[in-house]
Amino acid sequence: MKCKSLACIWSRSPPVHRVTAVAALNEPPTLYTGGSDGSIIWWNLVSSLGKSEMKPVALLCGHAAPIADLGICFPVEASENGKLTSSSNTVSYSSSNNCGALISACSDGVLCVWSRASGHCRRRRKLPPWAGSPFMIRPVGDNARYVCITCCFVNQDHQSPYFLEGNESSVDREFQNPNPSKCTVIIIDSFDLSIVQRVLHGNVPIGPLLSMAVVLPSEDMEKQSVVVIDLFGKVIYLPVVKDPDQKGQNASLLSKNFSTLEVMDWEDGTVEKGSLVAFSKCGYVLALVHRTHCTFRQAENGTIFGKISFLNHQLCLEDKLNVIGGIFLGDDTSISNNDFVKDFVAWNNRGAAVIYRISYSGSVFKSDPLSVIPAVLYPSDTRLSFFFIPLTKYLLRVESICFHVKEHEFWRPHVTIWLLPQQNSEYEELHLECAMFGEGNLFDDWAMDSSSSKTNHGIVEEVTDGKHSSNSRYATYGGGQLVSSSMVISENHLAPYAIVYGFFNGDIEIIRFHMFFTALDSLIESVPQEADSQGQKQHLSGHKGAVLCLASHQMVSKSGGSSLNHVLLSGSMDCTVRLWDLDSGNLITVLHQHVAPVRQIVLPPCQSEYPWSDCFLTVGDDSCVALVSLQTLKVERLFPGHLYFPAKVLWDGVRNYVACLCPNHSDKADALDILYIWDVKTGARERVLRGDAAHSMFDHFHRAINEGLLSGNLMNGNTSASSLVFPVIEPTNSKVPGKGIYPQNTASKIEPKTPESSNSVKGTGAKSGGLTSVFFQSDKHPIKSSCPFPGVSTLCFDLTSLISLCSTNELFEGGSHIGEKDHGNGAGTSTPKDDAYKRANASLEELGSEMPSPHNLNGKSGSVSDESTVATLEHHEWVRSLEGCLLQFSLSLLHLWNVDDELDNLLTTEMKLKRPNSFIVSSGILGDRGSMTLTFPGPNSTLELWKSSSEYSALRSLTMVSLAQHLISLSHSCPSASGALAAFYTRRFAEKVSDIKPPQLQLLVSFWQDDFEHVKMAARSLFHCAASRAIPLPLFSTKGNQHVNSQIYPHEVSEKEHNNTTAVRPSSDGKTETEGDFVEEEAEITSWLESYEVHDWISCVEGTTQDAMTSQIVVAAALAVWYPSLVKPRLSMMVVHPLVKLVMSMNEKYSAAASEILAEGMESTWKACIGSEIPRLIGDVFFQVECVSGASANAYPQHSAASVKIRETLVGILLPSLGMADIPGYLHVIESQIWSTASDSPVHVVALMTLIRIIRGSPRNLAPYLDKVVSFILQTMDPGNSTMRRSCYQSSMTALKEVVRVFPMIALNDASTRLAVGDAIGEINNATIRVYDMQSMSKIKVLDASGPPGHPKLLEKAVSTAISVLSFSPDGEGLVAFSENGLMIRWWSLGSGWWEKLSRNLALVPFTKLIYVHPWEGFSPSSTRSSIMATSVLSDDGQVNSPGSNKGWTEMDRLKLLIHNLDLSYKLEWVGERKVKLLQHSNELGTYHFPNLSSTGKHQ
Repeated sequence: MKCKSLACIWSRSPPVHRVTAVAALNEPPTLYTGGSDGSIIWWNLVSSLGKSEMKPVALLCGHAAPIADLGICFPVEASENGKLTSSSNTVSYSSSNNCGALISACSDGVLCVWSRASGHCRRRRKLPPWAGSPFMIRPVGDNARYVCITCCFVNQDHQSPYFLEGNESSVDREFQNPNPSKCTVIIIDSFDLSIVQRVLHGNVPIGPLLSMAVVLPSEDMEKQSVVVIDLFGKVIYLPVVKDPDQKGQNASLLSKNFSTLEVMDWEDGTVEKGSLVAFSKCGYVLALVHRTHCTFRQAENGTIFGKISFLNHQLCLEDKLNVIGGIFLGDDTSISNNDFVKDFVAWNNRGAAVIYRISYSGSVFKSDPLSVIPAVLYPSDTRLSFFFIPLTKYLLRVESICFHVKEHEFWRPHVTIWLLPQQNSEYEELHLECAMFGEGNLFDDWAMDSSSSKTNHGIVEEVTDGKHSSNSRYATYGGGQLVSSSMVISENHLAPYAIVYGFFNGDIEIIRFHMFFTALDSLIESVPQEADSQGQKQHLSGHKGAVLCLASHQMVSKSGGSSLNHVLLSGSMDCTVRLWDLDSGNLITVLHQHVAPVRQIVLPPCQSEYPWSDCFLTVGDDSCVALVSLQTLKVERLFPGHLYFPAKVLWDGVRNYVACLCPNHSDKADALDILYIWDVKTGARERVLRGDAAHSMFDHFHRAINEGLLSGNLMNGNTSASSLVFPVIEPTNSKVPGKGIYPQNTASKIEPKTPESSNSVKGTGAKSGGLTSVFFQSDKHPIKSSCPFPGVSTLCFDLTSLISLCSTNELFEGGSHIGEKDHGNGAGTSTPKDDAYKRANASLEELGSEMPSPHNLNGKSGSVSDESTVATLEHHEWVRSLEGCLLQFSLSLLHLWNVDDELDNLLTTEMKLKRPNSFIVSSGILGDRGSMTLTFPGPNSTLELWKSSSEYSALRSLTMVSLAQHLISLSHSCPSASGALAAFYTRRFAEKVSDIKPPQLQLLVSFWQDDFEHVKMAARSLFHCAASRAIPLPLFSTKGNQHVNSQIYPHEVSEKEHNNTTAVRPSSDGKTETEGDFVEEEAEITSWLESYEVHDWISCVEGTTQDAMTSQIVVAAALAVWYPSLVKPRLSMMVVHPLVKLVMSMNEKYSAAASEILAEGMESTWKACIGSEIPRLIGDVFFQVECVSGASANAYPQHSAASVKIRETLVGILLPSLGMADIPGYLHVIESQIWSTASDSPVHVVALMTLIRIIRGSPRNLAPYLDKVVSFILQTMDPGNSTMRRSCYQSSMTALKEVVRVFPMIALNDASTRLAVGDAIGEINNATIRVYDMQSMSKIKVLDASGPPGHPKLLEKAVSTAISVLSFSPDGEGLVAFSENGLMIRWWSLGSGWWEKLSRNLALVPFTKLIYVHPWEGFSPSSTRSSIMATSVLSDDGQVNSPGSNKGWTEMDRLKLLIHNLDLSYKLEWVGERKVKLLQHSNELGTYHFPNLSSTGKHQ
């Protein structure tokens, strides 16, 4: 499990967003807009005080290419094979499943599914190359879990046909292609994004695609079909199988010869060719939108039954205005082709729209205009694009407005909300202008949050024009700075060092994070004077065009007298590459190896050897790749001859190859992508691959490089390349997790040294300030950075790495160290390769000895001192200060400021946190395979994520509470601030903002067995604080909890009570539950336990389906134990057996937690469910102990650590609880273990230690079985079994002494040679005392402890207390016993040699002397102590009797009462020579004299 939290830092200029696709979700009202750069914006419809507004919430980052289309799906909707729960039930199972999801596709074939509830990407996959480029997404019929995706191979715009600018149309951009088009139609399962059916793949006899729709079966169509239409009205029908669950990429109903498909020509012959602009489907009705009119056809046969002309409603005006789109409003499946009434909207290229009400009844078609949406009032030369999409009762117009900055074009989105006419309104009254109900703008939060001027940072200026102010806004940038590229310098650093922005005007800005690390200033030289004190900004100028790419490289070698240390690289539109000294800001040189704009810079991989480790690659629009050396500052290699632009370039440092993948964007149907492989050393082209082979080989390069990476950044260091270009691939090999600052055996993989390399500590130099001298070279970077889009920087905080960063014990034992030390080899004494080899194979002691002195970290000198570098106390303090700064930096960026002012002041004054006022910071959540959801600036967007995502709430709360607790352990100077911070995220935040989502319980449970105590305790604390608010609805009991239930599930409860109103009827005894209720309750619980596949939180923590399944079980069991009044009564019965199976599975992550819950609730919850199965369960636990600790465990040493941890839980927690729940069963099992297991088995020791815990935890319940207990202990010490005696003797004696200490009716003489065991409970006329010889471990005598002749109690056969306390005489020749039942003391004395004479005789020995004890004050033989409690003891069996009446009690009830009232406080103490004192609770009851005794008294 990985707990990672995101912080997003935005540039001062808002991101541009050219809308290419839209989708809307009605519940909750949500709009998604996809952009030409691959970004997706999540908008929420917010209504307050009668006004609505579209608020941008988050940026969804999962694509690096233009968004082709967006669609709505329901990934957890039931499939026909019943694998997943039905959608109707799923709605109530989890907050993550209350609504649908967004599925997005971009032109490079990447698909993403975004959960609306959790806000993150639940699945991210890439289509195979043969599928082509996605073009359109449509749902498949009535099962919204499956979607149909049409892909094409021709170089189209990959935009919806509705995305048109100015007077453009689809035909303006596409020419009739005489050759058949190549396309693919596939069915995708949105749950896992797998291809379940290939409907079409190959050339089809139609032109460029326009649209696609899925039509359900009807009377004339036996199967549902995919209707594909091109720009010229040619249509083909493709049948789809009814059952999409029959997965298989080759499942197709069509022959491979697709050219024989029947093609229908639906082009209207009355108008010019190619006027078709849009296509829409609703039920069995198809609408074909032309520039001047729209025709309606039947889906089965294409028959035209209606037509609308747009010329009469001012949508078309000669060459200036023409219709560009049209859609049906409302449900897609709500009309048939025979009789219907439906609304339809059409719009033109200036945003004007007319809403029509069309009807068809009795072969009569009718259309009437209802209302009009006015056109926008932008200047006529403004480039615009429009989308219209319905959302609940509104119609949204999504506008994209183009503005210009010098020669560059930028786009901004704007959304207006229009109220739709009602269905039952009259036509004549509604031919009016629609009322605009609200709007939404992306730039509002930047204008509010930015502290800089509009001129300097490009804040949008709003220009209004009176009547429709919202429609007349357009953006102008008065020469301000817009970000063209950005990156975070953090590779090899413990914390991010700086953010670098490249602007379209050619400037570069560097903003350092020094303000967060001022505590280390005493060890680091002061920062440059020219940098300001707050953000540490530095400006670089020189480029004549936009800065398109950036990179930062730390020099490995300093041969040739080079003084370069940290270099900044920048590529520009001016075709140059500039090299800057990052420490001083000076320009080093300008390179002119390209004749076109430079698009990408690739840094050397960490495995590269000298001299390639100080080189870099540049990729230009001239399709040339150049290799430049930072040592010579010259171009060393040129890789020309690429037919197309190398969009993706990978550098394999191990094999020294460069792979350049060049996509073929030609308009030929048989176009193939090309992969060029170059040899870096020789500069020769090794191989050229095309098509599928090219992609397969490139993926092979991808995986090979990914497995060798330490940071997980495929771009090889600090570059501005988008982190979304290459999907994240999990490494196949297992890595040993590195801890500390420099894990063992990693140095050689990172920076191989040259013979002339400097001994300096690698860094940016002290002059740069901040964390410049320390690098993090590990596979666990605590803070990773990325830039998915220009101006958007993300910092990912890994909780585990942060907490385990600077453990003092690991600095030396693990071989971790800071910096490097030269091994003393002079120049030329060893090659770089040999040196790297020696470093890789250095011992841990050698690596630990290389720890530099803190005096050598100030960067003033270029080398580490030659004197000893053994770590000093000063260095340890520096390391602790470093870790403290990292934690403060993390908390400063992750904390939700301005919610609790009192807490904020405490954090800044006591904890020394810094408010990130110099940065625009927001939050985010990680998704599948590197995808991200980043909230926009402003508190409302971040709070929206808290309110909608229980996964985000759990991850962020867990991170903050864990770091706060860990900070207390590091420094005791801020306990109140740390405590207040932890309390805020566990309790107070929910009190201040009542509608935030409680943390996901399953996610918290997954961290219950974390390796770090702070994380473990934080997860458990959050669970208990949130449990009452986060109980899943199928487990929640509505009976008796209406008030609490209404607070947790106000909407769900009312709906459920309404649905069950007629189903529940009170019975005669007042109970409302019926047999049907139990069946329904069990079905709901079972369905929830089996719904683990549908939860979104798994991808948030990089978990597996097994994690989801086991977490469900643990959550249900924990709620049943800790909150039984809030959950359904049947929950414990339904979950106990899965819980037991989980315990016995020895799962590394969850078995220990499951064991704890099973143990804690054994008496209160589980015993009633599995009482008869407890002995078998005890046997299973012993078997697991044998497997883990026995000889068989030696065969699997790799699992020893986890197994030992689980064993400790089983032995220390679960087994004692099982034993106390069923003492007879436990004793029976351990007795059988004596004969069924090996003599040296650890099971015997475990049984003894468990017995000790049972004695301490439940002594009274063990009292009736003391004879069996003692017999077992003595058997483990049997002299005849020397192996068992040797392995168990110490534990056996410990257990025996514990028995003697707890039970007064068992006594051991002073010499520990004799043991006496009396009956604690038994029949008074049949009580005995057994005497054992501790040498032979055998019974040597049985004493008659029955009552004297004529005693009234002898007439009773009932079970009662027999022996209350025993004591050997000081000389060991006598035994005294007191019985509370009868108030008598008896003495057995046989003189010297008695033990030897009678050692073989087991005949009953009568007592020698009898003394009756007078009742003491408070003693009453006819009363029972704790009679009220006795009633509660019997109430477990349903027997509730008054304290004075026991006529209805059974023998079992009497035994329970005796055990409950058994007094174990009696004690016999010898005083004087012949007297014994009787005590109860240390109070003396009397002293009794035995004249025949001659020994002195002694305390027993």
